[in-house]
Amino acid sequence: MPLCEIAGPAGRLEALIDEPAPRGVSAEGLMTPGHGKGLRAAVVFAHPHTEHGGTMHTKVVYQASKALSRIGCAVLRFNFRGAGASPGSFTNGPGEMDDFRAALDFLHDRYAEAPMWAGGMSFGSYVALTVGAEDPRVSTLIGIALPVARYDFEPVARSSKPKFFIHGERDELCPLKEMREFYARCAEPKELVVIDAADHLFDGRVGEVADAVEDLLGDWS
Repeated sequence: MPLCEIAGPAGRLEALIDEPAPRGVSAEGLMTPGHGKGLRAAVVFAHPHTEHGGTMHTKVVYQASKALSRIGCAVLRFNFRGAGASPGSFTNGPGEMDDFRAALDFLHDRYAEAPMWAGGMSFGSYVALTVGAEDPRVSTLIGIALPVARYDFEPVARSSKPKFFIHGERDELCPLKEMREFYARCAEPKELVVIDAADHLFDGRVGEVADAVEDLLGDWS
């Protein structure tokens, strides 16, 4: 799991890459900039709200990244400005979207031949899916615990890109009813998995989130 830094607009962003080793391609080969053959996708995955303790090490972010790696993706997770060792201050969206764009640039330069996906959890899903919906390089959107009542997800709803959502049945920050209403407005193609009895952080059910990621995207092309 190589530790790296991204040249972000507010300073160097602390990041980690989970890289599978596809058949016939060495781990060293995957580290070569411009590579990407044999990868299912190159994925940037964003963490929850910085001011509430979200980092690239948040359990769901970690497990979702590992699940994506198991199905053949290279996954970049990073700390937004003001989180971990990344300098800068939290901006509640605009600055973090610029950080995410920098992460997409970094990953695209590294794996130019791989399809690109954008994913995130909670606040990170707002950032990732909003940027991913507008970036022509991104082909697939992955959102976990979307705070649809707190941020404007309508550009995501209008996007014709494939959208995969995972939500907790007992999410206290975004009730499932509101998520279902948002999902009904979303353009196709789309899929939603609800984790039984799970809260916003999926306490005690993080493994089920990882399973859902593999089930949803394991056969996706």
